[in-house]
Amino acid sequence: MADKPMLPELMKAHGVSRRGFLKYCASLTSLMALSPAMMPRVAHALENAPRPSVIWLSFQECTGCTESITRSHAPTIEDLIFNAVSLDYHHTLQAASGHQAEAAREKAMKDNWGKYVLVVDGSIPIKNEGFSCIAGISNLQMLKDTAAGAAAIVSVGTCAAFGGIPHANPNPTGAVAVSEIIKDKPIINVPGCPPIPVVMTGVLAHFLTFGVPELDELGRPKAFYGETIHDRCYRRPFYDKGMFAEGFDDEGAREGWCLYKLGCKGPTTKSVCATLKWNNGTSFPIEAGHPCLGCTEPDFWDNGGFYKPLSVPAGDYRKLGLAAVGAGAVAGAAGAVLARAGKAKAAAAHENVDAHDLEKKS
Repeated sequence: MADKPMLPELMKAHGVSRRGFLKYCASLTSLMALSPAMMPRVAHALENAPRPSVIWLSFQECTGCTESITRSHAPTIEDLIFNAVSLDYHHTLQAASGHQAEAAREKAMKDNWGKYVLVVDGSIPIKNEGFSCIAGISNLQMLKDTAAGAAAIVSVGTCAAFGGIPHANPNPTGAVAVSEIIKDKPIINVPGCPPIPVVMTGVLAHFLTFGVPELDELGRPKAFYGETIHDRCYRRPFYDKGMFAEGFDDEGAREGWCLYKLGCKGPTTKSVCATLKWNNGTSFPIEAGHPCLGCTEPDFWDNGGFYKPLSVPAGDYRKLGLAAVGAGAVAGAAGAVLARAGKAKAAAAHENVDAHDLEKKS
């Protein structure tokens, strides 16, 4: 809309130079797993594209996804990307409430019909619509009404993408994912419990510049969910050598050995946790000494014990892939030999950049 400042104006207001802006675009290009040659196109799109309206709906969830994207270090690339969009409705963050809040959502829909981005976090109960309502409107009805005019939908978090913890057995509310209800719109699944902030904003940046990113068979952006955590884990060399921690307080655990035997689901979990990490690239669960729970995969809560290795089934592992479960460490070690050479260059070239690196005007 004409009354919304575009990104260059916002950058200028924050004292960011042209050089700093281009460095910012270069980091976004890398983040989205694009060729460096695409950087000028990213810069042009961010400078010239109107700020899209974003409507964020929160349903059956813990607010962890909102916490993740708002409680990161500041100022950040995430913060600047959010400045590139117009967040017109988010009932957890907005000051308005009641009728005023819903009036804001309806106005944003009317003014931007067919153009706005709908972000959803949380699952939708269908066993009884009254289990979860906002302003007297059921989650199911609000989703259908708001999705009708959306250009695309971003399902943020495992609850919106796959049903998540509310969907876990016995699923008393009949919780389902967004994609089980909406069938006529592009849907980008961004799972995680919660997702990494730059993954969420990276998806928005890609949509702003190039449209819907390339997705895998589960509707996840391949740039962020194209490889398993195991592929890039710094403990992988110990796995390949058969060096595993047997307990959380043994010598192996103290030496940083592989957590596979303690239930790590990294071999069957696709995410960039091991490379982007959390808290400005500081760490991720495995680096903190805890095995991966597999939270970016469907039904992770019901797929066996968190502290039992994949080769010792404790539940229904069909959706994790029987080959990965049955083969265990032997297959993983064999695959590592083929994978490491191709990944070495990408790992060496990876660089974490945030807005602290942007050159300020004097």
